[in-house]
Amino acid sequence: MYPEIFSIGSLTIQGYGLMIFIGVIVAYLFMAAHFKSKGFTSETVSELFLWCFFTVFIGGKLFYWLEDPGKYLGKPALLLEDPGNGFVFYGSFLATIPVLIWWFRKKQLPVWEMFDLVGIAGAFVHAFGKLGCFMAGCCHGKVCNASVGIVFTNPNSHADPLNTPLYPTQLWDAGILFTAIGLMFFLKPRKWFQGQLFLLYGMFYAVGRFITEKYRGDEERGFVFNGLLSHSQAIALAVFAVCAVVAVYRFKTERIRR
Repeated sequence: MYPEIFSIGSLTIQGYGLMIFIGVIVAYLFMAAHFKSKGFTSETVSELFLWCFFTVFIGGKLFYWLEDPGKYLGKPALLLEDPGNGFVFYGSFLATIPVLIWWFRKKQLPVWEMFDLVGIAGAFVHAFGKLGCFMAGCCHGKVCNASVGIVFTNPNSHADPLNTPLYPTQLWDAGILFTAIGLMFFLKPRKWFQGQLFLLYGMFYAVGRFITEKYRGDEERGFVFNGLLSHSQAIALAVFAVCAVVAVYRFKTERIRR
């Protein structure tokens, strides 16, 4: 709705970037509070966020390129075109996991316990990022005639077509994520095993994304299985399955230890 919030000279504050910034600040404050209680300094949290930023960027971009590799193989210069746009969440999600495992072990931190904290912090960034998508008009829905439709009119919006009701898939995803955050906070003092919150985040968003993906209007990202599923739906199924299997395993092993 508001791709550009305001401008000061040559500096333009983008709606998407502002929402991501807010999400990062909230996530940072959340993680800093928990790290401080364990005797770690703010520099440690900053180091963690730098690693996350690097892998989120690389993973998100890599998966975006892989959605249409022929396009970039034919014209490699496109790889460096508009580096601030064109990301796939699941690319960032999957690329970050092994790096976090390495970093937690390096710092001698309990991996699964830390992943629960990262699940909440990451969901904050993700949720505010979806609000940013809404402001920028990207990740928009299909044309609809229902009363739930949102009309994007700003010529700088990524929504297509403009001046036409579209499903507000960005807001649906944001709602799913904020609900997941609420559930994680509720279960945090009640969880059965370490890692439960992170795995819940993975499964909860996978289900929501699988549903909302049916209403997405950016179909250029491609499909698999002869058009049966979008790329994101296929990845969502895989993520849900893996998280579910790991959750069952963790639940059983934690019960045995008790």
